[in-house]
Amino acid sequence: MGRKKFRGGRKGGFNRPPRGDGPATYRSYSEIVKENKNLEKYYNTVIPLDDAERSEFWEALKRELPNSFRFCGSKGHALAVKRLLETRYAPEIVKIERHDGEPVQAPQPVPWYPDQLAYSMNTPKHVVRKFPPFAAFQKFLVSETSVGNISRQEVVSMIPPLLMDVEPGMTVLDLCAAPGSKAGQLLEMIHAGEEARIRKFKQTLGETNSQGADEDVDLSVDSGDDGRATGLLIANDADYKRSHMLVHQLKRLSSPNMLVTNHDATLYPAIKLPRNPDQPDRGQYLRFDRILADVPCSGDGTLRKNVNLWKDWQPGNALGLHLTQVRILVRALQMLKVGGRVVYSTCSMNPVENEAVVVSAIERCGGPDKIDIIDCKDRLQGLKRSPGMHQWPIMDKSGRIWSSWEEVQQHVLTTDGQLPGKISETMFARPDTSDCSALPLDRCMRVYAHQQDTGGFFITVLEKKEEFKAKPETKARAPNNATSTNDADQAEVEAKIEVEEVKAALGEPTDVLPTVGAKRTLDDEEEEAKPEIKKPKTVVIPSEKPEAPAETEQAPNESKTEEEIKPEAEVALKGNGQADRKVKPSDGNYEEPFKYLPPNHPVIQDIQKFYKISPRFPADRFMVRNATGEPAKAIYYTSALLRDILTENEGRGVKFVHGGVKMFMKQDAPSAEVCRWRIQSEGMPIIEGYVGPERIVRLTNKETFRKLLKEMFPKFIDEDWKKLNEIGERAKEIGMGCCVLVVEPDGSDPDFSERMVLPLWKSFHSLNLMLPKEDRSAMLLRVFNDTSPVINQTLKESAKKEAEAASADPETKDEVLGDAAAIDEANGGNEASEQTDAANDGDEVMGEAEAE
Repeated sequence: MGRKKFRGGRKGGFNRPPRGDGPATYRSYSEIVKENKNLEKYYNTVIPLDDAERSEFWEALKRELPNSFRFCGSKGHALAVKRLLETRYAPEIVKIERHDGEPVQAPQPVPWYPDQLAYSMNTPKHVVRKFPPFAAFQKFLVSETSVGNISRQEVVSMIPPLLMDVEPGMTVLDLCAAPGSKAGQLLEMIHAGEEARIRKFKQTLGETNSQGADEDVDLSVDSGDDGRATGLLIANDADYKRSHMLVHQLKRLSSPNMLVTNHDATLYPAIKLPRNPDQPDRGQYLRFDRILADVPCSGDGTLRKNVNLWKDWQPGNALGLHLTQVRILVRALQMLKVGGRVVYSTCSMNPVENEAVVVSAIERCGGPDKIDIIDCKDRLQGLKRSPGMHQWPIMDKSGRIWSSWEEVQQHVLTTDGQLPGKISETMFARPDTSDCSALPLDRCMRVYAHQQDTGGFFITVLEKKEEFKAKPETKARAPNNATSTNDADQAEVEAKIEVEEVKAALGEPTDVLPTVGAKRTLDDEEEEAKPEIKKPKTVVIPSEKPEAPAETEQAPNESKTEEEIKPEAEVALKGNGQADRKVKPSDGNYEEPFKYLPPNHPVIQDIQKFYKISPRFPADRFMVRNATGEPAKAIYYTSALLRDILTENEGRGVKFVHGGVKMFMKQDAPSAEVCRWRIQSEGMPIIEGYVGPERIVRLTNKETFRKLLKEMFPKFIDEDWKKLNEIGERAKEIGMGCCVLVVEPDGSDPDFSERMVLPLWKSFHSLNLMLPKEDRSAMLLRVFNDTSPVINQTLKESAKKEAEAASADPETKDEVLGDAAAIDEANGGNEASEQTDAANDGDEVMGEAEAE
């Protein structure tokens, strides 16, 4: 998880190489000397390689990182988009003849990735920019990335989710999730097989025909909600802006099973669940089946991408993050179910951030009797990797290498008594007297750049065998004559940490931990001049009141009353009765509350009546995002578990940023009989199977689909319906308002073979496919290989009216401009305004992938 990059922000943009042939306003990558004496000295000492392999190791780190990407979404859809790469673009790319005689290689599938849905490409950028076949492929990548069908992601970053063994129905937490590529993989796993299960379930009820039945669908897998996915993914990030980046990245997958939160991962709060009717006096808290702890790290595994690390790397980067990484892993293991698994990963090669963290966390959690390291050597066949280390030296801030803690102690006793900078006992391998001295650390997985032309990465899979009570952090110990100018401050910090962890273990409200080590605020102006290390994502913003409690899921102390163990924020809100009042928190970030609508709400009943929604579709999972609890602009839909979590934790101080899928949007209706709530495109796949036939339009002709995509707000008056082929008569007869367009190709055309469901709006004068412009363009390119612009009849009419107004006399000018404003009758602009600017330019998509 390397340092993040933001468009328009101050983080990372100054490291990006110049585009095109324009003048460089900063130091070019090519000018950076890829040498660092201490870096090379340390890793030549730490990593056991022979001379030949060591040479390959450093040569690989100095080469440019290949571009890589992954096909996203359901397996069927991902394979359909992948087919275009294989049949339309790759054959043209391999025909390129370069002037230097070197062959051009098309993107190659990553051999160990399931279904070969991940690709890597090592073609130099100057070749990509020069040849037309690459330009066409680049346009395809940009288009599909903008709509969420392709994820730019570094190859090694794809590994951790694949080792989590996530199955449908599981509860999953990604503790340090931004920018969201790994969370996207996890979300796909939670929804795996959902479409087939729903179809099969409806077939068993006789609600659909048996044609194309999925005979091999196992309805015993996550079938408790009529085949709909019941699992959960919580994607968390400590930085508020990065948490909203998660929303942007993940909402493209349209999952009602996802929550985004904004918390310090070291003290992640317990999530309250509804009480068990059999034990009404005992609180219940969410436990997770799987947790990903892809923690903040120094990021030296990303040297190929973040080349400034060659000049900025220093040993203190890793030393300063060790303690934070241990705390995150311990908290993850606390929140895990017995039998559940945590995957711990970094994009660092430093054992201080890897094996040392694993050992320290297991030690704090009760040792090998409580936590086991899972052997994954038989997983991901084809992935070359190295085993974890049992012994490792440490380089201090001055560049001196230490082989053991005993050597450090001996040095302190025989010299001036000063401890080497930032070094602590927990960073070293354990002596034989420790219970954790024989941990099977060789089961950890190390990936080096030279093994398969990737970045560097570290991954460990841990399984919780028994419940435990985490031990307090070990205080830094030094010989008696050791001195430090900061002893008093350090003692105060350690005492504070110990108090807060005890409170967290008891389920009591916790204060913000002191800012120590590499925990920094986002506005630290000095960071521009500091080394380019991965900024910890557990930055804590101080507040006047305690945050939500980091309570464990164990039962609270029986001697405490229920009121005593509640978060202070919850008790305070209950006392003054103002839980819904819009109060801006002390950190300056306000999120609208989540308010669920009762099934008998007039708006819900009106929607059900208009769309003839089947009673099998749950009506108690619709919610709005405002303090009044009344539908104003949008209505969201969530899974049952999300509903329980959002309602039970209201007012408890848990910082939810996003949840649910936007299902309905308010729309100006042409008459009182027309429902003012249209189905949103992202919610359409969820609800379409339950909409009555009265609001369904079925399309089978490819050219009809092209016309609807190509032209926004096409005229639909008089005899225009005849131009729409097989849907014309149906479109003429159906009532005004939103309806469901079901695209059902006959399968004869491989480019037009995927079933789709899209929202269609019929008004007095037009029939419009309610899709954002970028979605239309992506479909035109995908299905028709058409790159020409979408035609917007509304803009044409508006421009015509405005031109007339410009030449009109003052008495008629206002009337003409009023007509122009009224042309946008289907309110397509509302749809477009809901879409954030997802389209990356070509250089970004073909450039460096996020290492996370």
